[in-house]
Amino acid sequence: MQSLTQGRTMASWTIPRPFVKWAGGKRQLVDLLLKNAPVSFNRYLEPFIGGGALLFNILPHNAIISDINPELINAYKVIAKDPEGLLASLRLHRNEEEYFYQVRGMDISNMSEIERASRFIFLNKTCFNGLYRENSKGKFNVPFGRYKNPNIDDGDNLRAISSYLNGSKIEILCQDYKTTAGMAKAGDFVYFDPPYHPISQTASFTRYAKGDFAASDQEALAETFHSLSKKGCHLMLSNSNVPFIRELYKEFNVIEIEASRFINCKADKRGKGLYEVLVKNYD
Repeated sequence: MQSLTQGRTMASWTIPRPFVKWAGGKRQLVDLLLKNAPVSFNRYLEPFIGGGALLFNILPHNAIISDINPELINAYKVIAKDPEGLLASLRLHRNEEEYFYQVRGMDISNMSEIERASRFIFLNKTCFNGLYRENSKGKFNVPFGRYKNPNIDDGDNLRAISSYLNGSKIEILCQDYKTTAGMAKAGDFVYFDPPYHPISQTASFTRYAKGDFAASDQEALAETFHSLSKKGCHLMLSNSNVPFIRELYKEFNVIEIEASRFINCKADKRGKGLYEVLVKNYD
């Protein structure tokens, strides 16, 4: 059994933080997530790991993290296995527009794991708004961000992440959320942070990897949530605050939370509001 504070008090290294920006990332809401997480649990599972903001705040010593995005998962694995090799590769990149598009257009099929992870992090740090998005062919298609001094080779943080991943029992898997959820047992804590259901037709997008997360996928996820609840898992889920989502989880503890909304292209439509819900199967 591990507790919320156990990982953080046990850590003797620099506290790691997310190494990539991710659409829907939870850095701004992590204090609220920690407040609502179970006090104790067996393993920690996060099937939509993304940037890992909650993971790097809980620092569980026994966890399974996964995502369907192979480049994201490859980056986690490379950081764990060879942070110095990755840093050496990252230092070769240049924050220049022409170079950015050359790297973006590269064929990754013949790249080494380190080269792929280096490319992935470089593009994330230098693309527009740190946004990860793929087209229907699975190709990264975000434009150059024009940042003056992006922190491409953040050595201290990458080493801290590597130390944590190697000092704990962390399985890093490239697979869909259903497969990861199927590994959960009674007493485990599972946090779901899926692509959010759109608030409107134009307010959001759901393609973080090849393919969309449609309404039918939200329904399937809710079925998984119900099944794991019956199994005795501690469950928490984030999603958009819309009637469709609230109806799917009406049997559970649904909390409306205030969050900033940056996704609207019109500045006067942005701001804070009850745009998200947090769903729990415990009090």
